[in-house]
Amino acid sequence: MQKIFIRYVFVIMTAAVFMIFVINCLLTMHSLESQQYMTFYTKSEQMIHTLENNQMELSIMKKNLDEDYLTRARAAAYVLDRQKEVAMNVKEMQYLANLLNVDELHMIDENGIIVSASVPQYVGIDMNDHPQTRAFLAILESEDEDAYLIQESQPNAAENKIMQYVGVARKSRKGIVQVGFEPTRQMEAQSRNTYEYIFSKFPTDVGEEFFAVDSSTGEVLGHSAGIREFTAEYCQLDQLVECTKGAYKNGDDGKSMYVFARKYGDILICAALPQSILLERLKEQVFSTLIYLLFVEAIVILLLNYLVKRKVVNGIHRIMENLSSITNGNLDIKVTVGGNREFEALSKGINAMVKSIVNISDRISAIIEISGVSLAAYEYEPEVNHVFATSGLRNLLDISDQKAEALYHDFGKFDQYMQEITAVPIEGETDIYRINDAKYVRIHMSKSQGKNLGVITDVSTDVLEKKQMQYENTHDALTGLYKFSYFKQIAGEILMEMPAGSVCAVVMLDLDFFKSINDTFGHDAGDKYLQCFASVMQSMPLDHFLTARRSGDEFCMMIFGCSDKAEVTRLLDRFYEVLGNRRIDLSLEESRCVSASGGFACTEDAEESIEELLNHADEALYEVKRRTKGVYGEYSG
Repeated sequence: MQKIFIRYVFVIMTAAVFMIFVINCLLTMHSLESQQYMTFYTKSEQMIHTLENNQMELSIMKKNLDEDYLTRARAAAYVLDRQKEVAMNVKEMQYLANLLNVDELHMIDENGIIVSASVPQYVGIDMNDHPQTRAFLAILESEDEDAYLIQESQPNAAENKIMQYVGVARKSRKGIVQVGFEPTRQMEAQSRNTYEYIFSKFPTDVGEEFFAVDSSTGEVLGHSAGIREFTAEYCQLDQLVECTKGAYKNGDDGKSMYVFARKYGDILICAALPQSILLERLKEQVFSTLIYLLFVEAIVILLLNYLVKRKVVNGIHRIMENLSSITNGNLDIKVTVGGNREFEALSKGINAMVKSIVNISDRISAIIEISGVSLAAYEYEPEVNHVFATSGLRNLLDISDQKAEALYHDFGKFDQYMQEITAVPIEGETDIYRINDAKYVRIHMSKSQGKNLGVITDVSTDVLEKKQMQYENTHDALTGLYKFSYFKQIAGEILMEMPAGSVCAVVMLDLDFFKSINDTFGHDAGDKYLQCFASVMQSMPLDHFLTARRSGDEFCMMIFGCSDKAEVTRLLDRFYEVLGNRRIDLSLEESRCVSASGGFACTEDAEESIEELLNHADEALYEVKRRTKGVYGEYSG
């Protein structure tokens, strides 16, 4: 077997070495050329973008400067038209030029003669004598009072100095006001837009060179190494037009150059790199092939190791892992280790043993189901992660099959879930717990020798019957309100626990005209009348109202949680407002609003008895009914 493995290693290594070497040599050079082409293309794109941005910036700057200069010229004309004494005074003209932040200020009369200027030697110059100055005479010939001329930067007539002049027509008389500026910012911006400047500032890698060539004449307009004599083949126009996709051309001293050219307007933006640099990069890439070969050799060794492990070692490890998982309680696992007959036989024996263990809990579940008792049991221990539970547990705890499976496979989650259920037993019990509104269970738990045991029985029927009996003992059957005795118990507790500074009140209520309703429309209508009134009481906010039926058509309320008596009366007013809007149909022909008279007694004393408050409210009610109906009154003492 070992010789077979060695033969496999030799064949795999030989094939891998040859394949990687051939493919790598063929593809690497092509990849390097493609990468260099993309590098040159990206950099040329950046250069073009820089040229366009500079041109746009220069255009915007010129436009802004022209507008600014025109504004200053008009400002100067405005001042000179209103301060005529300045006209022949050089110092005043200089002062005004400084004030307007212009380099020169001239005033020209209707004959085209400079009659006043901030530069003394310019006074007396005839604008007709030079083409540069003669252009402004068109303003004198124009009939437009807002005529102006913005001249491009050029040498001036007097000193041959580069200047930009702006002239505007005077309004008070025939003449021109002219301002002049040294175009420093424009010249600086123009200098930044030359190829020499851009190439000098543009970063280049080792050996790279960039140059621009006129596509009509073949003249080299700029070079990253500076303008010099270019006689090499790769700099010639007829050779460059073949390099739009990248090509090799001869350079100085017979060196081969990888050349790229891209047309932009009337020029070719070109880049070149010695082929020797690409070959150096290729050598580095080929050297990495050695690393690849060593990597392949390691892979082959790993493959050899894998074959041994797959045949023997991995099978043993998988059986050990499965046994560990089964020990931790994962009884659903199936041991399926193949590769040889011994492993397969061992897997079948382990699976049969686990199935026998699982069947024990299934048999217990079947016995419980046969007995007809709504009961479930469970068992778990920290050393075994699985929870053994009878089938009825899911139904008793009202959990889905999916959630049950997750809990049964993690004793920690199951234990936490049971602690949450048993944290708060129902009132009056120690081992009965609420699962939902319709289900209650009794849970007995114990620990023995590290094992956690539990038995759960369904006691929903008993608990619900008890709750129903308790409800009937404390609530009026017709209206659903508290019975008077239970009302007094709760109201007394609220009174005793009333915080200092709070106010509460007891209200006694008596329905108006109830006897006549019973006599006229019958007791069924009377019952509907009582229920309608009770529904208004029940609609009041529970954090302030406690309501009950005393007897017959008599009702009572406790208003609590108030800061003062004014809040009590506001809540009473709200009650009566709702009551006044509630109508009830007593017959097919007649409906009425529910009417009730009331009396209330307030207290701030938590020590006062509820009986005393009820008596005071009764007295207030009696006083109200003696005088009128349908309102409430306060006990006056």
